[in-house]
Amino acid sequence: MKVLLIAALFAGMASVALAEYPEKPVTVVVPFAAGGPTDKVARDLGEVLRQKLGQPVVIENVGGAGGTLGAAKVAKASPDGYTLLLHHIGMATSPALYRKLPFDTLNDFEYLGLINEVPMTLIARPKLPATTFNELMKWIKANKGQINLANAGLGAASHLCGLLFQQKVNVDMTTVPYKGTGPAMNDLLGGQVDIMCDQTTNTTAQIEAGKVRAYAVTTTKRLSTPALAKLPTLDESGLKGFNVSIWHGLYAPKGTPKAVVDRLNAAIRAALMDPELIKRQEALGAVIVTDARLSPAEHKKFVAAEISKWGPAIKAAGQYAD
Repeated sequence: MKVLLIAALFAGMASVALAEYPEKPVTVVVPFAAGGPTDKVARDLGEVLRQKLGQPVVIENVGGAGGTLGAAKVAKASPDGYTLLLHHIGMATSPALYRKLPFDTLNDFEYLGLINEVPMTLIARPKLPATTFNELMKWIKANKGQINLANAGLGAASHLCGLLFQQKVNVDMTTVPYKGTGPAMNDLLGGQVDIMCDQTTNTTAQIEAGKVRAYAVTTTKRLSTPALAKLPTLDESGLKGFNVSIWHGLYAPKGTPKAVVDRLNAAIRAALMDPELIKRQEALGAVIVTDARLSPAEHKKFVAAEISKWGPAIKAAGQYAD
């Protein structure tokens, strides 16, 4: 009886401790450099999560190796809910891109909920002599072997979109990887590279300011964002079935207590209903997730499906890292 009473006492103390979570700042690791699309999502979300959790939310940028370094750091972190990961579609593509991945996507994390989906845009340097998609296709066919396609590094959203674009138009281009979206965009603006396919969170301002050529969006439906509303889809432009959105989700290390996972999921759900956050995301062309994928179980099921979707395409292209 005495043992049972002590066990019950400790169980009660544990419940109280979990109920008080969080008691200190929460760190959200972004596995890419500051200033990029994923970083923007994390900082917007972090500000609202701070209000919902009642503690500061610190954004830590741990870039390198296509996002795998930051993800690995969180996978190995203490499972107490104070170190989280905000990652994009790279969670689903890394298993195919890397022979020696330092974590197991489906088994080394607790899934907390999907955050948003971000369409992508096909853009080009400002002085490229093609103003419409049809003109771009003629230019591409006339310049085979001379086209430079920029991306933010192996496994980045721009790399994946560019990979599919080359497959759809059946033209190999010289891929120019950069250490982040910022440097890639700078060289596109300067005319050092020709084309890039990147998230609306990074391209909308440039398109709105007329600093790049914009040809199409990668979703099957046109976007309502003012700066992008006139852009056709790649699907309607002739690349049938082209449909790429870059999603973001939040993760905790495997073994994080269910009570903490539930608390974080509740905070995410509340944050994604914040009018200001919705407004900021919509202005960038991003769509806040409101469906079943907000739940940890459905989030994990979705990522598993994405792994199955992207794996064969990446392996067929033979683009992977050691």
